[in-house]
Amino acid sequence: SVSESRWSKLAVTLPVRNVQALAASTGELTAEVIERYIQPDIDAFAVLDEHSDEVPVIDVGKLSSPESVEAEAAKLKFACAEWGFFQVVNHGIPDEVIMGMKHDIQKFFQLPLDVKNAYAQRQGDLQGYGQAFVVSDDQKLEWGDMFALFAQPPEARDMSYWPCEPHTFRNFIEKYSSEVMKLAHSLGVFVAKTLDLNPGLVEDKHVAQFLRMGYYPPCTPMPEKVLGFTPHSDMSFLTILLEVNSVQGLQIRRHGAWIPVKPCRDALLVNVGDLLEIMTNGKYKSIEHRVTINAHKERLTVSAFHLPNYDGIVSPILETREEKLLYKTVKVEEYARLFFTNKLEGKRALDHAKLS
Repeated sequence: SVSESRWSKLAVTLPVRNVQALAASTGELTAEVIERYIQPDIDAFAVLDEHSDEVPVIDVGKLSSPESVEAEAAKLKFACAEWGFFQVVNHGIPDEVIMGMKHDIQKFFQLPLDVKNAYAQRQGDLQGYGQAFVVSDDQKLEWGDMFALFAQPPEARDMSYWPCEPHTFRNFIEKYSSEVMKLAHSLGVFVAKTLDLNPGLVEDKHVAQFLRMGYYPPCTPMPEKVLGFTPHSDMSFLTILLEVNSVQGLQIRRHGAWIPVKPCRDALLVNVGDLLEIMTNGKYKSIEHRVTINAHKERLTVSAFHLPNYDGIVSPILETREEKLLYKTVKVEEYARLFFTNKLEGKRALDHAKLS
C-alpha cells in the first residue's frame, strides 16, 4: 500500500547509542555520557502515588451485554472525558496470544546486539530497532530502545523488519496485532455510541496499526533523573498498551500532577489520542504521559497505535449548532509529519490544530 508506506518515511531520527548495551556496560556510564539523559524538569510536578489505583476499569464484556451496557458505557464516557486513559478487562484476546507475545518480546530483546541490529531502522524510516524523536545533537535523550513495525493492514508490512528470531515471533506479532485490531474496532464503536455518533463515522479512523515494543533497561546510577519517554500525548485515534512484565513506569498527567498507573491483572491500557480529541472537538482529551525508570529491573511494553489512512482527514464533529468549534480539520499526513519530525514535547503538536 503506497499510503501506508508513506507513513513510515516520516522519521528524521539521528543515530544514538543503544541504551540496553550502555546500561550493561557500567564502566562506560561516566558523568559525561549520562548527562545527555538527565532530564532537568523531571521533578517539576508532584507524583501522587495515592491515586494510582483510580484509573477507570472498563469491562468489554459488560459493554457487549444488553443488561449492563448502559452503566458500562457511562463509565467509558467518564473515562474518556475525565481521564483520557482507562484499563480494559475481558477484552477477548486469548491468553496464549498474549503470553506468546510477551515471551517472544523478552527473548528478542535478550538477543545479541548485532542480531537485533539486523532489523535496525533505516534512514528516514519509523520502523525497525532503534530510537525515535531524536532531531538534534544536543537534545536530552530517553533511556530506552524500541522496535517498531507497521502491522496493519497486512499490505502495509515491510517483512524485512519482521524478526526471524525467536522463530515464533512473526506468528505471535501477526496474531496479537490482529486481535488488538479487532479490539480497537470494538472500542471505536463503543466510543462513538457514547457520543451518540453513527459508528460509521469512526470506521476510517483506526484502519492502520503501528506497533512499538519498548525496552527500558534499569538505570543504576540515577534512575530518578532519567525517563524512558518524556511527557507527550499520542498522535493516534486510540492507543492500546500491553505491559509485558510487572515493572511499573507509566505515569499520566492529571490536574497538574503525575499519577503512576498500576495495571490490573490481565488488563490492557487504552488511551485517547490527539486525533480522537480533534474528532470529538475536545470532549475526549489525549493525556500527557511519561515513562519512569527502575533502578534494578527492566521494563517492557507493546503499544499499538491505531491510525486513519495517511491521506485521510479528521474533522471535529459538533453535537449542536451552538457548540463552538475548537479545532481545525487536519490532514492526517500533515499532522503526522509535524508529530514525527519534532522532539516529543507535551501536547505541542495538538496546539497547531487548535483554533485560537
